Amino acid sequence: MPTPDDLIRALTACHHQGTRLRAADWAHAVRDEADAYAVQDGVATALGWPLDRWKSGGASPQGPFSHSPVNPAVGGRLLGVEAEIALRIGRPVTRDEAQGPLHDVVDAMCVAIECVASRWAEGLAAPDLLRMADLQSNAGLMLGDWQPFQALDWARLEWRFTLPGQPDIARRGGHALADPAGVLPAWLRHATRHGATVPAGTVVTTGAWGGLHALAEAPQARGTMTLAFAGLGDFSAAVPG
Repeated sequence: MPTPDDLIRALTACHHQGTRLRAADWAHAVRDEADAYAVQDGVATALGWPLDRWKSGGASPQGPFSHSPVNPAVGGRLLGVEAEIALRIGRPVTRDEAQGPLHDVVDAMCVAIECVASRWAEGLAAPDLLRMADLQSNAGLMLGDWQPFQALDWARLEWRFTLPGQPDIARRGGHALADPAGVLPAWLRHATRHGATVPAGTVVTTGAWGGLHALAEAPQARGTMTLAFAGLGDFSAAVPG
């Protein structure tokens, strides 16, 4: 029966080689969330990631929450992209500090685009724990210009996502937590759970607005995408691929 260590080696090879695994072959390698997070940590370490970028999200303000280190590069065969707002930590946070109030911990925010890919042949249809072990299906994070953090009217915040070859996506609100900073307590407790200190400058992206946005497969889809949030400005980047 495959173990979490076996899966660490297999997923690391996928990142190096661009290959995918069959979920059925690894169904018993991850028994619970602790195993999934151990696999995340092992893959990030094996790949030499600096752990200065993270993703965090929750189904509701009460949770449950999930977290993952983020690939410092952008690449892979993308399943789609997500409209997000990233936050930057302005001071170091220890494990003890992560248990208390965190009102002053964020110093900046920016428009962000998360790239989504999978090392599973089944993609997002793979079992939940295997997708969690696979770094929450992330394939990198694109960041706009940083600006001072401020609380906006998140529930009514207007945003627009322009993807090549598709109609514009224009909406108001749509974040599961109603406030992107709602991930901070759970994420910082997770990131410091083994005694590590989260350094100043660490970035966390805070969950999708409007879910996953698939990319068109036509040749004209290989252009530029633009994400704009009212009060935050816009950010444009080439579609990876």
